[in-house]
Amino acid sequence: MINKVENQSPHHVVIVGGGFGGLHAALSLGNAPVQVTLIDKRNFHLFQPLLYQVATGGLSPADISSPLRSILNKQRNTKVIMGEVRDVDPHQQKIFLNKGEINYDTLIVATGVSHHYFGNEQWAPTAPGLKTVEDALEMRRRIFMAFEAAEKETDLEKRQAWLTFVIVGGGPTGVELAGAIAELAYSTLKKDFRNIDTSEAKVILVEGMDRVLPPYPPELSVKAEASLVKLGVKVQTKALVINIEDNVVTIRQGENIERVAARTVLWAAGVKASAMGKILAAHTGVELDRVGRVMVESDLSIKGYPQVFVIGDLANFTKPDGKPLAGVAPVATQEGKYVADSIVKRLGGESLPAFEYYDAGSLSVIGRHSAVADFGKVKMSGFFAWLIWVFVHIYYLIEFDSKLVVFIQWTWSYFTRKRGARLITGDESLGQIGVDDRGDYFVQPKIQVNVKV
Repeated sequence: MINKVENQSPHHVVIVGGGFGGLHAALSLGNAPVQVTLIDKRNFHLFQPLLYQVATGGLSPADISSPLRSILNKQRNTKVIMGEVRDVDPHQQKIFLNKGEINYDTLIVATGVSHHYFGNEQWAPTAPGLKTVEDALEMRRRIFMAFEAAEKETDLEKRQAWLTFVIVGGGPTGVELAGAIAELAYSTLKKDFRNIDTSEAKVILVEGMDRVLPPYPPELSVKAEASLVKLGVKVQTKALVINIEDNVVTIRQGENIERVAARTVLWAAGVKASAMGKILAAHTGVELDRVGRVMVESDLSIKGYPQVFVIGDLANFTKPDGKPLAGVAPVATQEGKYVADSIVKRLGGESLPAFEYYDAGSLSVIGRHSAVADFGKVKMSGFFAWLIWVFVHIYYLIEFDSKLVVFIQWTWSYFTRKRGARLITGDESLGQIGVDDRGDYFVQPKIQVNVKV
Protein backbone atom coordinates (compact mmCIF):
# COMPACT_ATOMS: atom_id res chain seq x y z
CA MET A 1 0.00 0.00 0.00
CA ILE A 2 1.39 3.41 -0.96
CA ASN A 3 1.03 5.97 1.77
CA LYS A 4 -0.79 9.16 0.96
CA VAL A 5 1.58 12.08 0.44
CA GLU A 6 0.20 15.33 1.87
CA ASN A 7 0.86 18.64 0.11
CA GLN A 8 3.90 20.10 1.77
CA SER A 9 6.95 22.20 1.13
CA PRO A 10 8.88 21.63 -1.05
CA HIS A 11 6.60 21.72 -4.07
CA HIS A 12 5.59 18.18 -5.08
CA VAL A 13 5.86 17.28 -8.77
CA VAL A 14 4.34 13.96 -9.81
CA ILE A 15 5.36 12.55 -13.20
CA VAL A 16 3.33 9.73 -14.73
CA GLY A 17 5.35 7.81 -17.32
CA GLY A 18 9.07 7.07 -17.54
CA GLY A 19 9.49 7.44 -21.29
CA PHE A 20 11.56 10.16 -22.94
CA GLY A 21 9.32 13.03 -21.82
CA GLY A 22 8.76 11.92 -18.23
CA LEU A 23 12.35 10.83 -17.63
CA HIS A 24 13.90 14.03 -18.97
CA ALA A 25 11.47 16.10 -16.92
CA ALA A 26 12.61 14.21 -13.82
CA LEU A 27 16.29 14.55 -14.72
CA SER A 28 15.89 18.29 -15.30
CA LEU A 29 14.33 18.69 -11.84
CA GLY A 30 17.18 16.89 -10.11
CA ASN A 31 18.64 20.07 -8.57
CA ALA A 32 15.39 22.02 -8.29
CA PRO A 33 13.81 22.94 -4.90
CA VAL A 34 11.01 20.41 -5.44
CA GLN A 35 10.08 16.88 -4.48
CA VAL A 36 9.71 14.59 -7.51
CA THR A 37 7.78 11.33 -7.72
CA LEU A 38 8.09 9.38 -10.98
CA ILE A 39 5.47 6.68 -11.51
CA ASP A 40 5.62 4.03 -14.21
CA LYS A 41 4.09 0.59 -14.78
CA ARG A 42 7.58 -0.69 -15.59
CA ASN A 43 10.78 -0.35 -13.60
CA PHE A 44 12.82 0.68 -16.64
CA HIS A 45 13.12 3.30 -19.34
CA LEU A 46 12.89 1.85 -22.85
CA PHE A 47 14.74 3.32 -25.83
CA GLN A 48 11.87 2.76 -28.24
CA PRO A 49 13.62 3.86 -31.47
CA LEU A 50 15.66 0.65 -31.35
CA LEU A 51 12.83 -1.74 -30.51
CA TYR A 52 12.82 -3.00 -34.09
CA GLN A 53 16.39 -4.22 -33.50
CA VAL A 54 15.13 -6.41 -30.67
CA ALA A 55 12.27 -7.64 -32.85
CA THR A 56 14.71 -8.74 -35.56
CA GLY A 57 17.42 -10.23 -33.34
CA GLY A 58 19.99 -7.46 -33.60
CA LEU A 59 19.91 -6.46 -29.93
CA SER A 60 18.62 -7.85 -26.66
CA PRO A 61 16.01 -6.02 -24.52
CA ALA A 62 18.57 -5.15 -21.84
CA ASP A 63 20.71 -3.38 -24.45
CA ILE A 64 18.07 -0.68 -24.92
CA SER A 65 16.54 -0.61 -21.43
CA SER A 66 17.77 1.14 -18.29
CA PRO A 67 16.35 0.76 -14.75
CA LEU A 68 14.67 3.99 -13.70
CA ARG A 69 15.98 3.75 -10.16
CA SER A 70 19.52 3.40 -11.46
CA ILE A 71 19.19 6.45 -13.71
CA LEU A 72 17.76 8.61 -10.93
CA ASN A 73 19.53 7.22 -7.86
CA LYS A 74 21.78 10.27 -7.42
CA GLN A 75 18.84 12.67 -7.28
CA ARG A 76 18.02 12.87 -3.57
CA ASN A 77 14.80 14.80 -4.27
CA THR A 78 13.44 12.08 -6.55
CA LYS A 79 11.72 8.79 -5.81
CA VAL A 80 10.41 6.15 -8.20
CA ILE A 81 7.19 4.20 -7.75
CA MET A 82 6.33 1.17 -9.85
CA GLY A 83 2.57 1.32 -10.26
CA GLU A 84 -0.30 2.12 -12.57
CA VAL A 85 -2.38 5.30 -12.37
CA ARG A 86 -6.07 4.48 -12.58
CA ASP A 87 -7.65 7.92 -12.12
CA VAL A 88 -6.97 11.62 -11.56
CA ASP A 89 -8.82 14.24 -9.51
CA PRO A 90 -7.53 17.59 -10.84
CA HIS A 91 -9.74 19.53 -8.40
CA GLN A 92 -8.30 17.96 -5.26
CA GLN A 93 -4.98 17.46 -7.06
CA LYS A 94 -4.75 13.74 -6.46
CA ILE A 95 -3.89 10.73 -8.54
CA PHE A 96 -5.16 7.24 -7.75
CA LEU A 97 -3.00 4.19 -8.31
CA ASN A 98 -3.92 0.54 -8.38
CA LYS A 99 -3.02 0.70 -4.67
CA GLY A 100 -3.18 4.02 -2.89
CA GLU A 101 -3.32 7.68 -3.81
CA ILE A 102 -0.83 10.54 -4.06
CA ASN A 103 -1.32 14.30 -3.82
CA TYR A 104 0.50 16.63 -6.19
CA ASP A 105 1.18 20.33 -6.62
CA THR A 106 2.11 19.89 -10.28
CA LEU A 107 1.24 16.89 -12.44
CA ILE A 108 3.10 15.87 -15.61
CA VAL A 109 1.38 13.18 -17.69
CA ALA A 110 3.56 11.39 -20.22
CA THR A 111 1.95 8.01 -20.78
CA GLY A 112 2.39 7.80 -24.55
CA VAL A 113 0.41 5.87 -27.12
CA SER A 114 -0.40 2.31 -28.16
CA HIS A 115 -1.32 0.53 -31.41
CA HIS A 116 -4.29 1.71 -33.45
CA TYR A 117 -6.11 -0.80 -35.66
CA PHE A 118 -8.72 1.71 -36.90
CA GLY A 119 -11.71 -0.24 -35.66
CA ASN A 120 -10.28 -3.67 -36.46
CA GLU A 121 -9.15 -4.70 -33.00
CA GLN A 122 -9.74 -8.35 -33.94
CA TRP A 123 -6.52 -8.13 -35.97
CA ALA A 124 -4.39 -7.46 -32.89
CA PRO A 125 -3.58 -11.12 -32.04
CA THR A 126 -2.63 -11.82 -35.66
CA ALA A 127 -0.75 -8.60 -36.40
CA PRO A 128 1.16 -7.40 -33.32
CA GLY A 129 2.43 -3.84 -33.09
CA LEU A 130 5.73 -2.58 -31.69
CA LYS A 131 5.60 -0.37 -28.59
CA THR A 132 6.89 -2.49 -25.69
CA VAL A 133 9.60 -5.04 -24.95
CA GLU A 134 6.93 -7.74 -24.93
CA ASP A 135 5.80 -6.62 -28.39
CA ALA A 136 9.37 -6.85 -29.68
CA LEU A 137 9.92 -10.30 -28.19
CA GLU A 138 6.63 -11.53 -29.65
CA MET A 139 7.61 -10.20 -33.07
CA ARG A 140 11.02 -11.84 -32.74
CA ARG A 141 9.40 -15.14 -31.80
CA ARG A 142 7.06 -15.03 -34.80
CA ILE A 143 9.75 -14.01 -37.28
CA PHE A 144 12.23 -16.73 -36.33
CA MET A 145 9.53 -19.34 -35.70
CA ALA A 146 8.38 -18.73 -39.29
CA PHE A 147 11.76 -19.81 -40.66
CA GLU A 148 11.83 -22.83 -38.33
CA ALA A 149 8.33 -23.88 -39.42
CA ALA A 150 9.24 -23.43 -43.09
CA GLU A 151 12.28 -25.68 -42.60
CA LYS A 152 9.97 -28.52 -41.53
CA GLU A 153 7.16 -27.87 -44.02
CA THR A 154 7.06 -30.17 -47.07
CA ASP A 155 4.06 -28.58 -48.78
CA LEU A 156 5.49 -25.85 -51.04
CA GLU A 157 2.45 -23.59 -50.80
CA LYS A 158 2.38 -23.72 -47.02
CA ARG A 159 6.14 -23.24 -46.90
CA GLN A 160 5.85 -20.06 -48.96
CA ALA A 161 3.19 -18.75 -46.58
CA TRP A 162 5.64 -19.23 -43.70
CA LEU A 163 8.27 -17.37 -45.72
CA THR A 164 5.99 -14.41 -46.47
CA PHE A 165 6.17 -11.39 -44.18
CA VAL A 166 3.67 -8.53 -44.48
CA ILE A 167 4.41 -5.26 -42.72
CA VAL A 168 1.44 -2.90 -42.54
CA GLY A 169 2.46 0.76 -42.46
CA GLY A 170 5.26 2.52 -44.33
CA GLY A 171 6.35 5.00 -41.66
CA PRO A 172 9.77 4.80 -39.97
CA THR A 173 8.89 1.68 -37.94
CA GLY A 174 7.49 -0.19 -40.93
CA VAL A 175 10.44 0.75 -43.13
CA GLU A 176 12.95 -0.29 -40.47
CA LEU A 177 11.20 -3.63 -39.88
CA ALA A 178 10.92 -4.39 -43.60
CA GLY A 179 14.59 -3.61 -44.23
CA ALA A 180 15.76 -5.65 -41.23
CA ILE A 181 13.67 -8.71 -42.12
CA ALA A 182 14.89 -8.55 -45.72
CA GLU A 183 18.50 -8.51 -44.49
CA LEU A 184 17.74 -11.50 -42.26
CA ALA A 185 16.21 -13.52 -45.07
CA TYR A 186 18.59 -12.61 -47.88
CA SER A 187 21.84 -12.40 -45.94
CA THR A 188 22.05 -13.34 -42.25
CA LEU A 189 20.12 -16.63 -42.35
CA LYS A 190 21.08 -17.71 -45.85
CA LYS A 191 23.47 -20.49 -44.73
CA ASP A 192 21.66 -21.53 -41.56
CA PHE A 193 19.01 -23.86 -43.00
CA ARG A 194 19.23 -27.05 -45.05
CA ASN A 195 15.72 -27.63 -46.43
CA ILE A 196 14.81 -24.07 -47.38
CA ASP A 197 16.38 -21.23 -49.28
CA THR A 198 15.67 -18.19 -47.11
CA SER A 199 16.26 -15.91 -50.09
CA GLU A 200 12.90 -17.16 -51.41
CA ALA A 201 11.20 -15.23 -48.62
CA LYS A 202 8.81 -12.44 -49.57
CA VAL A 203 8.83 -9.21 -47.58
CA ILE A 204 5.88 -6.98 -48.43
CA LEU A 205 5.49 -3.43 -47.11
CA VAL A 206 1.97 -1.97 -47.41
CA GLU A 207 1.43 1.80 -47.14
CA GLY A 208 -1.86 3.63 -47.60
CA MET A 209 -0.31 6.92 -48.73
CA ASP A 210 1.32 7.47 -52.11
CA ARG A 211 4.85 6.99 -50.70
CA VAL A 212 6.74 5.47 -47.80
CA LEU A 213 7.93 7.74 -44.98
CA PRO A 214 5.12 10.28 -45.57
CA PRO A 215 6.49 12.82 -43.03
CA TYR A 216 9.75 13.10 -44.97
CA PRO A 217 10.36 15.20 -48.10
CA PRO A 218 9.19 13.38 -51.26
CA GLU A 219 12.70 13.04 -52.66
CA LEU A 220 13.83 11.14 -49.56
CA SER A 221 10.76 8.91 -49.72
CA VAL A 222 11.71 7.99 -53.28
CA LYS A 223 15.25 7.12 -52.20
CA ALA A 224 13.99 5.12 -49.23
CA GLU A 225 11.69 3.08 -51.47
CA ALA A 226 14.53 2.48 -53.93
CA SER A 227 16.72 1.21 -51.08
CA LEU A 228 13.97 -1.12 -49.88
CA VAL A 229 13.44 -2.51 -53.37
CA LYS A 230 17.19 -3.04 -53.72
CA LEU A 231 17.08 -5.08 -50.49
CA GLY A 232 14.33 -7.24 -51.97
CA VAL A 233 11.26 -5.69 -50.32
CA LYS A 234 8.07 -5.44 -52.34
CA VAL A 235 6.66 -1.97 -51.63
CA GLN A 236 2.96 -1.38 -52.23
CA THR A 237 1.83 2.24 -51.86
CA LYS A 238 -1.73 3.58 -52.14
CA ALA A 239 -2.66 0.20 -50.73
CA LEU A 240 -4.92 -0.67 -47.80
CA VAL A 241 -5.23 -3.85 -45.78
CA ILE A 242 -8.95 -4.56 -45.66
CA ASN A 243 -8.89 -7.94 -43.93
CA ILE A 244 -6.61 -10.29 -42.04
CA GLU A 245 -8.10 -13.72 -41.54
CA ASP A 246 -7.07 -17.38 -41.69
CA ASN A 247 -3.45 -16.45 -42.43
CA VAL A 248 -4.48 -14.45 -45.49
CA VAL A 249 -3.99 -10.70 -45.83
CA THR A 250 -6.41 -8.99 -48.20
CA ILE A 251 -4.94 -5.86 -49.79
CA ARG A 252 -6.84 -3.33 -51.88
CA GLN A 253 -4.74 -1.21 -54.22
CA GLY A 254 -6.94 0.99 -56.36
CA GLU A 255 -9.46 -1.32 -58.02
CA ASN A 256 -7.34 -4.40 -57.49
CA ILE A 257 -7.89 -6.83 -54.62
CA GLU A 258 -5.00 -9.13 -53.73
CA ARG A 259 -5.02 -11.96 -51.19
CA VAL A 260 -1.62 -12.83 -49.80
CA ALA A 261 -1.06 -16.03 -47.82
CA ALA A 262 1.24 -14.90 -45.00
CA ARG A 263 1.89 -16.47 -41.62
CA THR A 264 3.66 -13.39 -40.23
CA VAL A 265 1.90 -10.03 -40.25
CA LEU A 266 3.40 -7.07 -38.36
CA TRP A 267 1.52 -3.85 -37.61
CA ALA A 268 3.13 -0.41 -37.94
CA ALA A 269 0.21 1.55 -39.33
CA GLY A 270 -0.96 3.86 -36.58
CA VAL A 271 -1.20 4.79 -32.92
CA LYS A 272 -3.86 5.79 -30.42
CA ALA A 273 -3.42 7.66 -27.17
CA SER A 274 -3.20 5.90 -23.82
CA ALA A 275 -6.29 5.74 -21.60
CA MET A 276 -5.00 8.72 -19.60
CA GLY A 277 -6.20 10.99 -22.39
CA LYS A 278 -9.83 9.98 -21.85
CA ILE A 279 -9.42 10.17 -18.07
CA LEU A 280 -8.13 13.74 -18.27
CA ALA A 281 -10.87 14.71 -20.73
CA ALA A 282 -13.57 13.29 -18.45
CA HIS A 283 -12.36 15.35 -15.46
CA THR A 284 -11.22 18.57 -17.15
CA GLY A 285 -13.24 18.80 -20.37
CA VAL A 286 -10.02 19.13 -22.37
CA GLU A 287 -10.40 18.48 -26.09
CA LEU A 288 -8.92 15.32 -27.60
CA ASP A 289 -7.91 14.80 -31.21
CA ARG A 290 -9.17 11.92 -33.36
CA VAL A 291 -6.69 9.43 -31.90
CA GLY A 292 -7.24 10.53 -28.31
CA ARG A 293 -4.27 12.85 -27.79
CA VAL A 294 -4.74 15.81 -25.46
CA MET A 295 -4.92 19.26 -27.07
CA VAL A 296 -2.49 21.26 -24.94
CA GLU A 297 -1.91 25.00 -24.50
CA SER A 298 1.18 26.82 -25.72
CA ASP A 299 2.95 25.98 -22.43
CA LEU A 300 1.93 22.28 -22.66
CA SER A 301 -0.61 22.62 -19.86
CA ILE A 302 -4.32 21.74 -19.99
CA LYS A 303 -6.71 24.64 -20.55
CA GLY A 304 -8.05 25.79 -17.19
CA TYR A 305 -5.63 23.57 -15.26
CA PRO A 306 -2.20 25.25 -15.33
CA GLN A 307 -0.85 22.78 -12.77
CA VAL A 308 -1.42 19.82 -15.14
CA PHE A 309 0.98 19.30 -18.06
CA VAL A 310 0.74 16.71 -20.83
CA ILE A 311 3.87 15.92 -22.85
CA GLY A 312 5.27 13.40 -25.30
CA ASP A 313 3.16 11.26 -27.60
CA LEU A 314 0.01 11.84 -25.52
CA ALA A 315 0.11 15.58 -26.24
CA ASN A 316 -1.14 17.26 -29.40
CA PHE A 317 0.89 20.46 -29.64
CA THR A 318 -0.14 22.28 -32.78
CA LYS A 319 2.53 24.23 -34.64
CA PRO A 320 1.84 27.61 -36.30
CA ASP A 321 1.28 25.79 -39.60
CA GLY A 322 -1.62 23.89 -38.02
CA LYS A 323 0.16 20.53 -37.91
CA PRO A 324 0.85 18.72 -34.63
CA LEU A 325 4.38 17.86 -33.59
CA ALA A 326 5.40 14.32 -34.48
CA GLY A 327 5.40 11.63 -31.82
CA VAL A 328 9.16 11.15 -31.74
CA ALA A 329 11.75 11.02 -28.97
CA PRO A 330 13.33 14.47 -29.55
CA VAL A 331 9.92 16.16 -29.22
CA ALA A 332 9.17 14.38 -25.94
CA THR A 333 12.65 15.09 -24.60
CA GLN A 334 12.44 18.82 -25.31
CA GLU A 335 8.93 19.01 -23.88
CA GLY A 336 10.05 17.29 -20.69
CA LYS A 337 12.93 19.72 -20.22
CA TYR A 338 10.71 22.71 -21.02
CA VAL A 339 8.05 21.75 -18.46
CA ALA A 340 10.72 21.20 -15.79
CA ASP A 341 12.15 24.67 -16.48
CA SER A 342 8.64 26.14 -16.46
CA ILE A 343 7.89 24.67 -13.02
CA VAL A 344 11.09 26.14 -11.54
CA LYS A 345 10.37 29.54 -13.12
CA ARG A 346 6.85 29.55 -11.71
CA LEU A 347 8.13 28.85 -8.22
CA GLY A 348 10.28 31.95 -8.59
CA GLY A 349 7.35 34.05 -9.76
CA GLU A 350 8.46 34.06 -13.40
CA SER A 351 7.23 32.38 -16.55
CA LEU A 352 8.63 30.99 -19.75
CA PRO A 353 7.57 31.94 -23.27
CA ALA A 354 5.50 29.42 -25.22
CA PHE A 355 7.12 26.09 -25.97
CA GLU A 356 8.96 26.03 -29.26
CA TYR A 357 10.38 22.84 -30.68
CA TYR A 358 13.85 22.96 -32.14
CA ASP A 359 13.89 20.50 -35.01
CA ALA A 360 17.41 19.14 -35.39
CA GLY A 361 16.27 16.86 -38.20
CA SER A 362 14.90 13.39 -38.82
CA LEU A 363 16.64 10.10 -39.49
CA SER A 364 15.32 6.76 -40.67
CA VAL A 365 17.36 3.65 -41.39
CA ILE A 366 16.48 1.23 -44.18
CA GLY A 367 19.31 -1.28 -43.92
CA ARG A 368 23.04 -1.79 -44.01
CA HIS A 369 24.68 1.37 -45.42
CA SER A 370 21.24 2.80 -46.17
CA ALA A 371 19.32 5.55 -44.38
CA VAL A 372 17.70 8.89 -45.10
CA ALA A 373 18.28 12.12 -43.18
CA ASP A 374 16.31 15.35 -43.30
CA PHE A 375 18.13 18.28 -41.70
CA GLY A 376 15.99 20.98 -43.24
CA LYS A 377 18.06 22.56 -45.98
CA VAL A 378 20.40 19.57 -45.96
CA LYS A 379 18.96 16.24 -47.06
CA MET A 380 21.02 13.08 -47.25
CA SER A 381 20.67 9.42 -48.10
CA GLY A 382 22.89 6.39 -48.31
CA PHE A 383 26.04 5.57 -46.36
CA PHE A 384 26.71 8.91 -44.65
CA ALA A 385 23.09 9.20 -43.53
CA TRP A 386 23.37 5.65 -42.15
CA LEU A 387 26.60 6.52 -40.32
CA ILE A 388 24.97 9.58 -38.73
CA TRP A 389 21.97 7.43 -37.73
CA VAL A 390 24.29 4.92 -35.99
CA PHE A 391 26.16 7.49 -33.90
CA VAL A 392 23.08 9.57 -33.07
CA HIS A 393 21.26 6.56 -31.68
CA ILE A 394 24.27 5.43 -29.65
CA TYR A 395 24.71 8.96 -28.31
CA TYR A 396 21.12 9.25 -27.09
CA LEU A 397 21.06 5.93 -25.24
CA ILE A 398 20.63 6.80 -21.57
CA GLU A 399 23.44 4.93 -19.80
CA PHE A 400 27.10 4.52 -20.73
CA ASP A 401 27.06 0.73 -20.49
CA SER A 402 24.19 0.64 -23.00
CA LYS A 403 26.15 2.85 -25.38
CA LEU A 404 29.19 0.60 -25.08
CA VAL A 405 27.28 -2.68 -25.48
CA VAL A 406 25.30 -1.46 -28.49
CA PHE A 407 28.43 -0.05 -30.14
CA ILE A 408 30.28 -3.37 -29.71
CA GLN A 409 27.26 -5.40 -30.87
CA TRP A 410 26.74 -3.27 -33.96
CA THR A 411 30.45 -3.35 -34.81
CA TRP A 412 30.46 -7.16 -34.56
CA SER A 413 27.28 -7.42 -36.64
CA TYR A 414 28.68 -5.05 -39.24
CA PHE A 415 31.77 -7.18 -39.91
CA THR A 416 30.18 -10.62 -39.49
CA ARG A 417 26.62 -9.89 -40.69
CA LYS A 418 25.42 -11.92 -37.71
CA ARG A 419 22.65 -11.04 -35.27
CA GLY A 420 23.41 -12.47 -31.87
CA ALA A 421 19.96 -12.24 -30.25
CA ARG A 422 18.04 -14.60 -32.55
CA LEU A 423 16.26 -16.38 -29.72
CA ILE A 424 12.79 -17.88 -29.84
CA THR A 425 11.43 -17.36 -26.36
CA GLY A 426 8.10 -17.63 -24.59
CA ASP A 427 6.53 -18.03 -21.18
CA GLU A 428 8.20 -21.16 -19.86
CA SER A 429 5.65 -21.42 -17.05
CA LEU A 430 3.02 -22.12 -19.70
CA GLY A 431 5.09 -24.66 -21.58
CA GLN A 432 6.74 -25.12 -24.93
CA ILE A 433 5.75 -22.86 -27.83
CA GLY A 434 5.63 -24.56 -31.21
CA VAL A 435 3.69 -25.21 -34.39
CA ASP A 436 1.10 -27.97 -34.73
CA ASP A 437 0.40 -30.25 -37.71
CA ARG A 438 -1.91 -27.66 -39.25
CA GLY A 439 0.76 -24.99 -39.00
CA ASP A 440 -0.83 -23.09 -36.13
CA TYR A 441 1.03 -21.72 -33.12
CA PHE A 442 0.38 -23.61 -29.89
CA VAL A 443 1.56 -23.72 -26.29
CA GLN A 444 2.12 -27.22 -24.93
CA PRO A 445 1.31 -27.14 -21.21
CA LYS A 446 3.87 -28.60 -18.89
CA ILE A 447 2.94 -31.94 -17.39
CA GLN A 448 2.23 -31.65 -13.70
CA VAL A 449 2.53 -34.73 -11.53
CA ASN A 450 0.62 -34.72 -8.25
CA VAL A 451 2.06 -37.02 -5.64
CA LYS A 452 0.08 -37.98 -2.58
CA VAL A 453 2.07 -38.09 0.63
